[in-house]
Formats: sequence, structure tokens, C-alpha cells
Amino acid sequence: MKPIYLDYNATTPVDPRVAAAMLPYIHEHFGNPSSSHIFGTTARTAVGKARQQVADALRCRADELIFTSGGSESNNHAIKGVARAHRAKGNHIITSSVEHPAVTEVCRYLEGGGCAVTYLPVDELGRVDPRQVAQAITPRTILITIMHANNETGTIEPIREISQIAHRQGVLVHTDAAQSIGKIPVHVDDLGVDILSIAGHKLYAPKGIGGLYIRSGVKMEKLIHGANHEMNRRAGTENVIEIVGLGEAFQMITENLNAYREHMKRLRDRLEERLQRGYPGLRINGHPEMRLPNTCSVGFKGLTADAILSRMTDVAASPGAACHSDGVQVSSVLKAMQVPEEYAQGTIRFSVGRFTTAEEIDRAAEAILTAVESLSEGSAPSVLTREL
Repeated sequence: MKPIYLDYNATTPVDPRVAAAMLPYIHEHFGNPSSSHIFGTTARTAVGKARQQVADALRCRADELIFTSGGSESNNHAIKGVARAHRAKGNHIITSSVEHPAVTEVCRYLEGGGCAVTYLPVDELGRVDPRQVAQAITPRTILITIMHANNETGTIEPIREISQIAHRQGVLVHTDAAQSIGKIPVHVDDLGVDILSIAGHKLYAPKGIGGLYIRSGVKMEKLIHGANHEMNRRAGTENVIEIVGLGEAFQMITENLNAYREHMKRLRDRLEERLQRGYPGLRINGHPEMRLPNTCSVGFKGLTADAILSRMTDVAASPGAACHSDGVQVSSVLKAMQVPEEYAQGTIRFSVGRFTTAEEIDRAAEAILTAVESLSEGSAPSVLTREL
């Protein structure tokens, strides 16, 4: 049987409809969008269509969107761009302790250049408290950057409330929406954000393409300098092939989001139910309600994630802790949530997608419980029950 892919939060396959939309721009329409002849205008029209497809899904204006190489570039552009453009006002940035490295590493870099960064804690469910955001704002605060949904636990942050607090103080808000787009509604008017990052390979578009929403009027410096591409915000000849793919991926989200969300939640819940039934001591990490519909972060007490994964080679998933020569290193997200060490070391993230089937979930649950049972043999009496 084929291996079971339960790592959709790491990357998604390219949807066949997305691939089909890209093909003409691989084989036929190869022009440079900046050229004035028919080859260029064809490519330029395709880029414009894709920009409108993304804008329609996010409910923003097309001229508020630029295309990038992915989520990491978008986050770098957002945070560095604001920091450099608003130096006269201040140098203080607020973020959270559970951000992706594409945010935390940028903040660390800026700290080396004189910026002050506040890393807010989260509660045991992984949520930032908006009241702590309000308390952290100073007259020198220029940006709050907090992710929309966590990549490890799926916990959804209160971005709307944070935006309202920030704007009352004249502070800009950026959110990394790489994990949430295509799983839950993501509309910039509802979130109230000024800047929002997009990663194509998390939503069934190719790797190497992303986007950045920049609300009209927001002042930012460029990250990449050169010619005046992307409304003079991001230099470099546009990646027409993948931009077309990103646009088609967003069109599919506009048309099918509710169906995608219901499918993923049904299968995620099916997996959690089977694991809880077979392993009553299971810990589920993240918020029970404010959580992405596809994400299942679970901890097996007294075991290590690497050991479990090594015994279930037919299931692809991501560990929440990794074994090294000097011991087991738990992810910063689990540490920030204060997940007990005996569960954190045995935490695995399973993330389902639009192509996951119920049959795969049942096979995966059996493989996971078999692996856990084999590791539990010879230790304390097992709490496993094999009724699936």
C-alpha cells in the first residue's frame, strides 16, 4: 500500500487543477510581463488575473497585493520593511513566543541592529492574551506581528482583537497566515490587519511562490531592489507560471472552502477519536475549539516522537521533539505552552488535507497505535486498548 501522508502543514501537493492552469505558461505563454509586445501582454494579463483571484479570496484590492517567493520572504519583507520605514517613530516590535522561525529569526536579526522586541507568552492552549498585547505597547511600538494560526498545534490567535487594540494606539499589525489560508476564512477586513503573509505551498500551489497583502497607505521599505516590478514594491521579473498557479489555488478556495474545511475536520476528528480510544492517556495540544480543522498535535506520555515515527515508516508526520546527542529537544512552541516534558517529548503533529481519505485515517491510527504499543512493551503496564 502507498504510504499515508499526514504532513499537510509542512507542505501540500500541487492540486491537479492548479497544475493544469500553469501548463500553458510553461509551454506556450513564456513572455516577460514587462514587455510591450503580445507575448508580454499575455503574461501580464495572466498575472493581473491571478492578483484579482487572490484579492477576491482575501477581500482586498488587487493593488494591495504583491507576489513574492514564499512565506519567508513575505515575513522578512513585512517586518524589515516596517522597521526600516518607521525608524523615526520608534524601534519596538511585539511578537509572540510561538511564531515560525521566519518571524522569530527576523526579529532576532533586527534586535542586533538596535530594535527592541517583546516576545509575549501564550497560555497552555497556545493563545496570546490581547490584554498582554495592550500592556506591551509603548510610544516606541511600530509593529505587532503575530501569526494567524500555529503551524504545530493549529491554535488560532485572536488577531481581530489584537488589531483593534493596536490601531487605537497607531500601531501596525502583521500576521503570518501561511497555515490558515485554505482551511478557515481569511479576510483582511475581518482580521483588521495591515499586512498579511501568504505561502503558496501550504495551499496546493507550488513551492517558491507567495504573496504579501499591504493595506493601502501603509509605509514600507523594499526588501528587494531593482526595477519597478510589482507596483515598485518588489523588484524582479514576475514568476508568471507559479503566480498563475497561486491564483488558481485561491480561486479554488473561494469556491470550495466550506467543503474543504468540513472534510478536513471530519478526518482530523476521526483520527483523534481512534487514537484516544486506543490510547486513553493521549494528550491533545492546542485549543479545543479555536484550532485549525486539519491539525492534530498529540502527546504520548513517556515516549519520544522520533522513536514512534521510526516504527511507523508508512505514515508521514512531523515530531514536536527531536532526539539529539545531548538529549531530546522539545519545540519552542510546546515549551511556550508549558506542555509537561513527559508529553512534549512524545508529541507528534498529524495534519490532514483535502486528499486524505477515511481509509487512510483508519490505517494510520492502526499503525500509530501499533508503534506506541511496541515501544510500551517491557515498561509499565500498557494503557493501550486495541478497539478501533
